[in-house]
Amino acid sequence: MLYDYYLTLKSLHILAVIAWMAGLLYLPRLFIYHKEFDLGSKAYETFCLMERRLLKIIMLPSLLMSFLFGILLAFATNAWSMPWFHVKFLLVLLLAAFHGYLSTIAKTFARGEHPPISDKTLRFLNEFPFLLAIFIVFLAVFKPGFH
Repeated sequence: MLYDYYLTLKSLHILAVIAWMAGLLYLPRLFIYHKEFDLGSKAYETFCLMERRLLKIIMLPSLLMSFLFGILLAFATNAWSMPWFHVKFLLVLLLAAFHGYLSTIAKTFARGEHPPISDKTLRFLNEFPFLLAIFIVFLAVFKPGFH
């Protein structure tokens, strides 16, 4: 029955992933700029608000929808039994953990503290989700057998 909705589920999954990835790529960039401002300044507080809204209004709902539609797709296509899907799912879980890590950084800023992270590390964090996305997309498109 789920397979009858395959294209709809796939479309919704792709849209949710796009929104989630946009947030995962943008939030570390916000952190880079946020660190430039003094604690308690108007700009500092504005960045706290932007980060909180990005996390709560865009990233969390799109993460949840990505998982919901992805899991429904996995059931619709019986992907749970395929080795490529196990690797893909593990990488997606790593992205979710990364999301949680970014959330803790945002909470550090919200407490009025600068997180003890270098600009170089933040720049790497800005690229990390895209590197994972490359592997995730290739796994989903090519569905390698791992023989």
